[in-house]
Amino acid sequence: MGAEKILVVDDDINICELLRLYLEKEGYTVVIANDGDAAVTTFHEQKPDLVVLDIMLPKLDGWQVCREIRKTSDKPIIMVTAKGETFDKVLGLELGADDYVVKPFDAKEIIARIKAVLRRTSSVTEVESRQVEFDGLSINLTNYELKVRGEQISTPPKELELIYHLASNPNRVFTRDQLLDEVWGFDYYGDSRTVDVHVKRLREKLEGVSQSWELKTVWGVGYKFEIKE
Repeated sequence: MGAEKILVVDDDINICELLRLYLEKEGYTVVIANDGDAAVTTFHEQKPDLVVLDIMLPKLDGWQVCREIRKTSDKPIIMVTAKGETFDKVLGLELGADDYVVKPFDAKEIIARIKAVLRRTSSVTEVESRQVEFDGLSINLTNYELKVRGEQISTPPKELELIYHLASNPNRVFTRDQLLDEVWGFDYYGDSRTVDVHVKRLREKLEGVSQSWELKTVWGVGYKFEIKE
């Protein structure tokens, strides 16, 4: 397997070159785009393994680029925001971003985030098949497939890992902090709203599929995958 390819999207050429320097030193192949249109085109042409995506871009902004990529691909996206507002973080996660970094960032921090996201989204293929099935639902964490009533549903990696974690422990209640720790990992610097956003998006995909199970909120505690008697 060749070096993993990272697409860096930022209109600040200095930031792009700094990241290129650090990433190539870590053994990654780096491609760069300086505006939103170029980002979408480069993504389809170069097929990177991960995208570092600034929000404030000429032509198309980062939100629009993220939407375009998610129409055809579940490759991980790390959003970069200069604002650091909760709204930005939640919107990015709703659009299918896997993580976010706030400017100004330390290059070593973003390298650590990239490694963590790639590890979460790729290492699973190296282990034995991991799959759980319930009425009308199949979650396969080996090839990252979610099937509802036999039809494959496009699902970002983190959503799929979350539903797999819950469904692998039916009827067990998890707090938001437990889910952040066990699904996102210790190297994720998010808040508990992250979990709520992902559960909301999963519910939209799983609504009305079966009467025998439910992705359930336990008020004041967290969530569980409930198997009904």
